[in-house]
Order: sequence, then structure tokens, then C-alpha cells
Amino acid sequence: MRRHDLIFVSRAAWRSLLGAHRDLAAHPLVAGWVERGWPLIRRRAMPGETEGVPLGLPLPPCAGKQRLSFVVRPEDIVSTAPPPALSSASRIAPRAWWPAIDRLDEIASLHSVEARVFGSLAWSAITGLDYVSGSSDLDFLLRVRRDTHLQHLAADVAAVEAAAPMRLDGELVRADGAAANWRELHAGAREVLVKTSGGVAVIDARLFLAGPMPS
Repeated sequence: MRRHDLIFVSRAAWRSLLGAHRDLAAHPLVAGWVERGWPLIRRRAMPGETEGVPLGLPLPPCAGKQRLSFVVRPEDIVSTAPPPALSSASRIAPRAWWPAIDRLDEIASLHSVEARVFGSLAWSAITGLDYVSGSSDLDFLLRVRRDTHLQHLAADVAAVEAAAPMRLDGELVRADGAAANWRELHAGAREVLVKTSGGVAVIDARLFLAGPMPS
């Protein structure tokens, strides 16, 4: 499981988990989350979380925009799925975003990389709830390959953002799930902050595609 993957837990496990969080059990949206068939999201482990699978549940603005954190047992997980494809979520976005999303999807195809979304647009697509606001960013993932030219890809993303009405907050993600922010690579940083589900590390930008992560 990689960061941003969608994680579906069993109903029994969810009821048991909420039994230890009575305040959340009383929240109608949270209590019925899994019953509606909605997933949680794989997040990075926090200090002290050495066992289990760390998951997150971001609530929409109408429910206080809280970011809830849970840890479940591997056996509580029913299935997993990647984040929504950019193309499938595009028409849920504000109409003003459409040209930028279409162009970003074209760039992904040009570079032979997979484009997916997380954040507010993804959760709107998954739940049908209103997560996107006038100040929302477009959060996206571009799954790169060893032969991807990162500087050219980042430059193309920058050109899209220059004409877009929203901020593009995205990560370039290796096959093993390690991810770097496109802005750092576009800025020509010698070192980049790389995130995985297990932690973060600063590595030489030239080695980002080479892997593996330093220990």
C-alpha cells in the first residue's frame, strides 16, 4: 500500500474502531462512512505508530474539515484501490478548472505517465460531497517511470499552472511509491524532500528516479 491509496475496511472493524472513539461514533457522517462503501486513505505513519496500517479520513468543510487519523490491523482491510484517475474526476471540478485539467491530462499522456488526483477533488469524486471550495488546490499525482524526463515534465506542469485559475499541488511518484513535489524539481533544487508511507528523506534530485530510498 502506498500513500494516497484508497483503503476499504470491514464494517465490523469500523464499528469496533469507533467503539474506542465515542465522540466520532456520535458523528453521523463518520459513523456511516464505511456503511456507505467509502474508503479511508493510506497516510504516512506518525511517530509512535509502529504497528498496524495508518489511515486518514478528511471530512468535508460542511462537517468541520477535520482530518481524522486511525490505525487498523492488516486483517481489517477488505480491499485497496488507487486514487481516482484525473480524467474520471475532471468534470466534478469547477468549470473554470476544466481547461487546466484537460491540459494536465494531455501532458501526462505526452510523457507516458499516469495522472491521478487526491485531496478535495478526489474526495468529491468518491463521496459526492462538496469538498472543493474557491480556495482549493488541484492535488494530483503523476506516476513517473525511470525514463521520464523530470525537468521537462515539471516545466510542462508549470506552464499549465501559469494559465490556471487554481494552484497545482502535485507529486511525481515512483513505482515504489516514493514521491517528490514537482515544484522542487522544476526549481532545479539539488536535493528534494521525498515522501513514502514510512517516512521522509532528503536525497539528491539526480538520484530520485534511481531509487531505492536511503535507510
